[in-house]
Amino acid sequence: MTVLVGVARKRPPLLFTVLALTAAVVVVCVLAVSFGSVWLPLSHVWGILAEPFAPWLVDVTWSPVRASIVWDSRLPRVAMAVVVGAALAIAGAIAQIVTRNPLADPYLLGVSQGAGLTASLVMVLGVEVLGMVALPPVAFVGALGVLLAVLAISGRSGSVSVLVLAGLAVGQVCSAGLSLVIFLHAKGDQAKQVLFWLAGGLGDARWDALAVPAVVLVLAVLGGIVAGRRINLLHAEDDAATALGVNPRRFRLVMLIGVSLLAGTSVAVAGGIGFVGLIVPHVATFLVGSDARRLLPVSALLGAGFLVAADLLGRLLASPSELPVGVITSAVGGPLFILMLLRNRRRMG
Repeated sequence: MTVLVGVARKRPPLLFTVLALTAAVVVVCVLAVSFGSVWLPLSHVWGILAEPFAPWLVDVTWSPVRASIVWDSRLPRVAMAVVVGAALAIAGAIAQIVTRNPLADPYLLGVSQGAGLTASLVMVLGVEVLGMVALPPVAFVGALGVLLAVLAISGRSGSVSVLVLAGLAVGQVCSAGLSLVIFLHAKGDQAKQVLFWLAGGLGDARWDALAVPAVVLVLAVLGGIVAGRRINLLHAEDDAATALGVNPRRFRLVMLIGVSLLAGTSVAVAGGIGFVGLIVPHVATFLVGSDARRLLPVSALLGAGFLVAADLLGRLLASPSELPVGVITSAVGGPLFILMLLRNRRRMG
């Protein structure tokens, strides 16, 4: 499923890889909480985080304002980046497996554009009084609607190529609809707000907006691990999967609904963030192979760390303002993917 192909090589044990990536994610999260328009010493960050749980170990030398910055601003932002990055990476990995297309991600199937269209309608038409908690289900409805349209267009052929082409076409229709919404209905700063949101941003992250995507992510990881053997069968042709007791069409539909759920809730809370679902699964495959039971948790960790680091970079480069995190992921992911393609071309030719 990956463009990172080559001679077989010995990979480190899965436990070692998971522990190393977990440690790396923790480090980058701590740095993301520490750095920003107001720099907080790492000792203060650790102390602020430890105070509610072990106050007898902490000597409070910081102001309440700094504690508020950590708990009310940066920590929910970092937590949102972890959840969204992991969700997009898992969605991309599943999409690439079930379509047998190494270029597949939620954007290729159109579900992210569908989620963005419905969420933008909610924002522009003033239904945002329901709060951010209402956006995830609305975005999921849009993502699921696009998926159903794509499946209806692809029909009973079962062709993965037709499925992907249908996803591209429906995604473009949704993008056109989104442009119409912005130009016809967005007024004043509203258009700028929607465009900034569509570029991907975590500046509005709040604890109450984290619940839905976090629950979806946990269910996706657990479901992916439990169904890992069946997911692996989709690497083969449909006839081979059927012979091994899996209905590929039905199972593929279930997996794509999962992709829609992950993408829809992610777009709802963070906007459109590209390349995470495309690049990260290839890196994860390079590290642990294509077995879904290994690939999905490693993809989640890589996606979480990548998005936290990208958001931190966007804040540092434009401080005291910030760049949309989607701009950073595209700026990093685009050239990286080109290098991966060039490397693969040299090996193949």
